[in-house]
Amino acid sequence: MKPYFHKVQYYETDKMGIAHHSNYIRWMEEARVDFLEKIGWGFDRLEAEGIVSPVIGVHGRYKKSCIFADVLEITVKVQKYNGMMMHLAYEMKLAETDQVLFTGVSEHCFLDQAGKPLRLKQKWQGLDETLRQMAADGEQKE
Repeated sequence: MKPYFHKVQYYETDKMGIAHHSNYIRWMEEARVDFLEKIGWGFDRLEAEGIVSPVIGVHGRYKKSCIFADVLEITVKVQKYNGMMMHLAYEMKLAETDQVLFTGVSEHCFLDQAGKPLRLKQKWQGLDETLRQMAADGEQKE
């Protein structure tokens, strides 16, 4: 899967000219939205199908800072998936140098619009199979 690219904006930096740490979580979310679109299940489609996928956990490790105008290359991989929950792994690198700046994981569940848990396999087999295959592919590469 092709990575997502983000150019660090001036407003995302602090007084020292370094991208503020809170932005990395936003960039994870941007990359997740892009990832879902690339697999054919963008938020517009998920919501039209009655699927909600909230973030239930986030964690990350900062390795090196980035600054205004740096271009980040963000890869997203399905780390875990069990039909009801999914963990996505992120790696952010400087696009020019391949230097890793940040790694993180976001955890998600799948709910209906009333907030009840969903098992994707029951009604959304295509999405379920795609995520299962991506999780299996990720395990083989590690």
